[in-house]
Amino acid sequence: MTLTTPEYPDSWYCASSELLPEQNSLQGDVKADICVIGAGYTGLSAALHLAKSGKRVVVLEAERVGWGASGRNGGHVGTGQRADQFALEKWYGKETAKELWRLGLEAVDLVESLVNENGIECELGKGNIHYAAKPAHAHELREEIEHLETAYDYQQLRGVEKADLASLGSAQGFHYAMVDEGARHLHPLKYCLGLARAAMAVGVTVYEHSRAKKLDVQGDHAVVETPSGAVRADRVVLACNGYLEKLYSPIASNIMPINNFIVATEPLSEELARQINPLKASLSDSLFVINYWKLSDDRRLIFGGGETYSDKFPSSITDFVRPYLLGVYPELAKTPLEFGWGGTLAITRNRMPDMGVHQGVVYYAQGFSGHGVPTATMAGKLMALSILDSCEDFDLMAGLKTRSFPGGPLLRRPSLVAGMLFYSLLDKLGR
Repeated sequence: MTLTTPEYPDSWYCASSELLPEQNSLQGDVKADICVIGAGYTGLSAALHLAKSGKRVVVLEAERVGWGASGRNGGHVGTGQRADQFALEKWYGKETAKELWRLGLEAVDLVESLVNENGIECELGKGNIHYAAKPAHAHELREEIEHLETAYDYQQLRGVEKADLASLGSAQGFHYAMVDEGARHLHPLKYCLGLARAAMAVGVTVYEHSRAKKLDVQGDHAVVETPSGAVRADRVVLACNGYLEKLYSPIASNIMPINNFIVATEPLSEELARQINPLKASLSDSLFVINYWKLSDDRRLIFGGGETYSDKFPSSITDFVRPYLLGVYPELAKTPLEFGWGGTLAITRNRMPDMGVHQGVVYYAQGFSGHGVPTATMAGKLMALSILDSCEDFDLMAGLKTRSFPGGPLLRRPSLVAGMLFYSLLDKLGR
């Protein structure tokens, strides 16, 4: 176990990970087949798959590997897409919805295979419990189980009625639960660092502290400039997600950066940990501003709750998240919260990922909307396959229309805040 460094957020993830040696920053000009911008799941998955096929790959990371959402999230590896199948059928038709469901399952399998093939020690676990936070949500979850079993032949779900919820643990205030044995969960930073080690082992060069300042497409190639160098590459993979900022304006309005927050308790006793989560599953609820949680291998409760929509974090993250945690587990009122951290992720208007290619040179994937561990990993692979030859699944994802946030990057935030406040009110009042 290493001590937290100032270059990473002060999180339990960082404190419990064996960090990579710091990589050099880019100095001078280099050439590559592909320049990947961002060393999170998307970028590292793309880099790994490209390098295994013999491509020269350079990764530029503004901070450290896994510094962004890939090293700070809840560690859930959920099935399907962020949007449910009823919505996908309405938007895209049943055949496309079935393909998207298949891709979602394959994304979970991809994460598990990468972990196993590369010997990544990341606390990989099985199962997710999704709680109905409102009575109406219970009916929706029952419908979802029936629909996935009958229309998609997915047989790894079971419903638990309110009277039997105690069998799943001591979580309070819920009306029903859907248990998904096909889901997985993990330690997100350890997984990300493992992807980086695997990528570097097959020849990927990672430059840390090398923020991409300018991306210039020049015909059949592109030049990416950093403060102290540049990369000339045949193709560029944009894997910045919530940290895209002004680097590439054609896709900036497709996403909205938001912040969410996580705490970690002190290690719980075996008895208390078993009381809270006897199945050792990941857990979440059905609120619009979702709560999500799991136990670590050392029996800490890792609990995410609350969001903000400005560029500022709460003065005390533990105080900000504590009410959400205690609303579910009041018995932890006197349990110290030893870590509290936050991070930026990107959402899209319909919560489906935004993927595509511009000018035949710039490939991008972003806006994973809280479903990033499997979806971002798969997105990286699909971009790699498309660059190497062609990929029908990449074309499928790129063909999903993404509606820009109104007002563009400068004016999109007020409309988002108004919408989020409306849905937060529904969370409080019920529907």
